[in-house]
Amino acid sequence: MSHAIDSVRYAAQPSWFVPHGAPTFALHPGAAGAALAQAAARLERPRAIVVASAHWNTERPTVGSAPRLQTIHDFWGFAPELNDIRYPATGCAEASAEVLRALRAAGFEALEDASRGLDHGAWIPLRLMFPDADVPVIPLSIQTGRDPAHHLALGRALAPLAERGFLVLASGNLTHNLRDWQRARQAGPQVPAYVRAFADWMWERLQAGDEAALLDYRQRAPGAVQAHPQDDHLLPLYVALGAGGAAGDALRLHAGVDEAVLAMDAFAFGARRRDRAGTV
Repeated sequence: MSHAIDSVRYAAQPSWFVPHGAPTFALHPGAAGAALAQAAARLERPRAIVVASAHWNTERPTVGSAPRLQTIHDFWGFAPELNDIRYPATGCAEASAEVLRALRAAGFEALEDASRGLDHGAWIPLRLMFPDADVPVIPLSIQTGRDPAHHLALGRALAPLAERGFLVLASGNLTHNLRDWQRARQAGPQVPAYVRAFADWMWERLQAGDEAALLDYRQRAPGAVQAHPQDDHLLPLYVALGAGGAAGDALRLHAGVDEAVLAMDAFAFGARRRDRAGTV
């Protein structure tokens, strides 16, 4: 049964960019997982969670509206016990409709998908942060054929919802080079210099509210092309940034590297203005 939006007045929420790591992050959450869980524990209960995952790509922005969200195991070659994990999330028809209205009001030709479940980019962080699966979840797709500016605008369309209790949870990774990750599994856990250089540059620009540099990261950031041969795992960051509202209003909830090449940095946007997420 889907959740219903009731008459409770919900607190304004920050928006978050969180890592989902490799699928094994679900089994071995480590310091990054602990930081996400601690940050979620400090939140007032959201009205709903809009989750934008790097692993749901569509031509046009699409909003999931399934009453029950299937746990999608969209990976292979990992520990078989990962396929036994289920995250029993439920949706909310009213909340999905509200997300659709917000996107269309901002000029997006948004679509609805009544069957979409949660890929591992969505359910891994959700399971760590909201283990009881007691908040309705609304999946939102990204568009890998579009640039960061498109995704910043997508997030800005959601900013009014954040003020009304919707938590925008954008899931990717601050660095994501699969070829280097495969090499690291064979050669050992030495962290390439570009991983932290890129992650630290991004944090500096976020602190400074330097939107122009962030949108042009591929030309300006050190190691940008190595950090993201394709930028699908960085695009959710711009959704979270746009939904956060005020430029420069960022908190870094965690900084670290897993499996040598995956920067696991997590950020909250709009947190100071809303006073809903503390620091780690």
